[in-house]
Amino acid sequence: MSPATTPEWERRCAALWESFDDHSPAEFRAAVDALTAELPDGHPVALFERASALDATDRGEDAVALYERALAAGPAEDRRRQAVIQLASTLRSLGRPAPALDLLTAERRSHPDRLDDALDAFLALTLIDLGREREAAALALGALAHHLPEYGRSVAGYAAAVGRTDTGHDAAAPAAP
Repeated sequence: MSPATTPEWERRCAALWESFDDHSPAEFRAAVDALTAELPDGHPVALFERASALDATDRGEDAVALYERALAAGPAEDRRRQAVIQLASTLRSLGRPAPALDLLTAERRSHPDRLDDALDAFLALTLIDLGREREAAALALGALAHHLPEYGRSVAGYAAAVGRTDTGHDAAAPAAP
């Protein structure tokens, strides 16, 4: 496992991302490269942040390998889950929804956390790309139901009903394509 980053480094990283719109794509990538160069070679956070910068500046194809390397290097759980979601989203946007579905479905089985709804949103988009719109709608409605001050139970029930397909698949556990 690579050494952890410092709180000061994390603050600078967050500030850089907050200033994203103040940079051209090339300037932003260069700033991320400079910041991540402070970390050891192959550091999972450096790989993840560089992949994210490429992805955010429309260089998704270049980001895929860095996301994969970051995941192989073993980032801490918070960034690991972000890397899975972002890699899957990038694969989907590059026209490769099947491997995105595999990543997101496997990740959905891991422990719940603050990114569950984000994961479900990208899983719903992936299901749409695979022609499984009812499952996608059910998944999105199920995620939304948790945030409704009223009617959450009703929406969750309707989401489950919408997600049932003729094959018996349930949107809460998408089947392989």
